Amino acid sequence: MRNLLLTTLAFVLFLCSCEDLSVIGENPNNVSETPPQLLLTQVQENAFQVQGKSPLYASRIIVSTAGENELQYFKWNRGDFDEYDRLRNVTKMIEEAQRTEKPAYEALGKFFRAYYFYELTLRFGDIPYSEALSGESDAIYEPKFDPQKQIFQGILDELEEANGLLEDDDIIGGDIIYSGDAAKWRKLINSFRLKVLMTLSNKEGDADLDIENRFATITENEPIISSVDENGQLEFFDQIGSQYGEFNDSDYGSGLYVDSTFIQRLQDRQDPRLFIYADQTKNAKEQGLATDDFDAYEGGNPIGQYGKNDDKAAAGNISKVDLRYTIDPTNEPHVLLGYSELQLILAEARVRGWINSSTAQTYYENGVRANFEFYNRHAEDYASYVNSQSADTYLQNAEVDFSNASSDEERIHLIVIQKYLRSFLQGGWTPYFEQLRTGYPELLQPQSGTPPKRWIYPQSEYQNNNQNVSEAISRQFGEGNDTIRATPW
Repeated sequence: MRNLLLTTLAFVLFLCSCEDLSVIGENPNNVSETPPQLLLTQVQENAFQVQGKSPLYASRIIVSTAGENELQYFKWNRGDFDEYDRLRNVTKMIEEAQRTEKPAYEALGKFFRAYYFYELTLRFGDIPYSEALSGESDAIYEPKFDPQKQIFQGILDELEEANGLLEDDDIIGGDIIYSGDAAKWRKLINSFRLKVLMTLSNKEGDADLDIENRFATITENEPIISSVDENGQLEFFDQIGSQYGEFNDSDYGSGLYVDSTFIQRLQDRQDPRLFIYADQTKNAKEQGLATDDFDAYEGGNPIGQYGKNDDKAAAGNISKVDLRYTIDPTNEPHVLLGYSELQLILAEARVRGWINSSTAQTYYENGVRANFEFYNRHAEDYASYVNSQSADTYLQNAEVDFSNASSDEERIHLIVIQKYLRSFLQGGWTPYFEQLRTGYPELLQPQSGTPPKRWIYPQSEYQNNNQNVSEAISRQFGEGNDTIRATPW
């Protein structure tokens, strides 16, 4: 009887498992199908992360005393294509969105594609775009490099498509930025479209781009970020993997200090954000100077010998970056694009005559107030320095007051400076490329030369995609001119 029961049970198990033999044979570490919401969380964490110290060296915001930093002295060389690794997850999310018929995730995939390709083309010029990431789908392992103009056209098209695919009532799972609020995603996407168009301001006369009309159409007909509450930002938590990007970075406790030119610009404007970004000098603390005493702060020379900055630090006369950036695991959120930056973009567009709504001064003051409000909310120990009354006082400072500007160029200068002053561990490479676009702020230049305009292509492209990278170099700069000071389109 026992043998009969065992035989029957084995037969039943065999029948039940026949259909699942193919599943048993799958590698659980190489799943071919993944719900797009699971991919979205990781995509967002990567894209919205703090970009760290590197752009701050180049943008004259921090200096190093621990050696000659190549970014600080404009001596960098090759860049990397790491964004393509992150774009693989974006590509997979789009594929899964199409498979499961969830267009909201396809829309967000297009946004992240646009974001990464925007970052890449600014750094290099021509890059693989139309054939990029086509190895699995089309067996294209040596993608061509597209001209930069075509890349920007593609970026703008993808953002427009992303806006069109999203519905305000879409439900988006796995969303750690807007908690599934599709309406806010549309606002971020359209606001990023405006940022890309402003990046192209020096191509205003290009009929193919139609920058002015595109910009005006978006502001008149599409939703855009309308308050600090709608910032596109990543919040941090005191949990492994979710902590602030600079948390526990030992550089902040040793050879890293604030740039003297950055501090001077804040001091000239009596800008209280100085107290949030920087620490008092050692000597100022010993003398009992208050946190809000502008004379308590002093920076390092960004183009001098790093050893002299080290001597200045040893003498107690140079300000460190405020240690909250490395000892606070949560800190303020990192803003990929928010209300403050958008208002300053709109202010510049108004000066340029691209839009007729409101006034440039209103947009400008909104942008400044919004950044004060951001720090009032998130830098709690410094909230009293950046309250609404402080913003009012600040906007009346002679170096800040928009009504003091007597020409469009002076107005643009004021606007771009405010973009710059809000970018401490927030703007990534934006302030550097804004400087290349506008000439503001003026950067002290070392003997090694003027600010570089790009990075040299990765060595891996020469090894694995030599024909296409060589053609791209020849088309842009002339054969053999893959240099950091060559000018892309």
